[in-house]
Amino acid sequence: DYTWEDHGYSLINRLYPDVGQLLDEKFQVVYNLTYNTIAMHCGVDTSMLRRAIWNYVHCVFGIRYDDYDYGEVNQLLERSLKIYIKTVACYPEKTTKQIYTRFWRHFKHSEKVHINLLLLEARMQAALLYALRAVTRYMT
Repeated sequence: DYTWEDHGYSLINRLYPDVGQLLDEKFQVVYNLTYNTIAMHCGVDTSMLRRAIWNYVHCVFGIRYDDYDYGEVNQLLERSLKIYIKTVACYPEKTTKQIYTRFWRHFKHSEKVHINLLLLEARMQAALLYALRAVTRYMT
């Protein structure tokens, strides 16, 4: 019911002019970042994977979108990656090198770093959505 695009962006811009634009650009840069590669495969459209990771992080924090097929999450994210995402997003102090090396063993570290960027920005957006929704409720 409360999304960044429809509600959060406009409220934060109303409260802090230009901050919404800066945050939105930051989210978009990380979300759209791609080398179009996966492991040893080049020329790959990674948009579905990036969307699945972003939406899985939001799902972990209780944010779900009616227009997204969450079956994609189960198709695209293996169990070890889901464990890693949930650990980093919810319990960062429990993140270990062992958990990091368990997922995507044949992938480059730069691809794993991109996963970290995606999940941390999605986490930040989820936290902002909760805070901004509380502000909206207070204001009305």
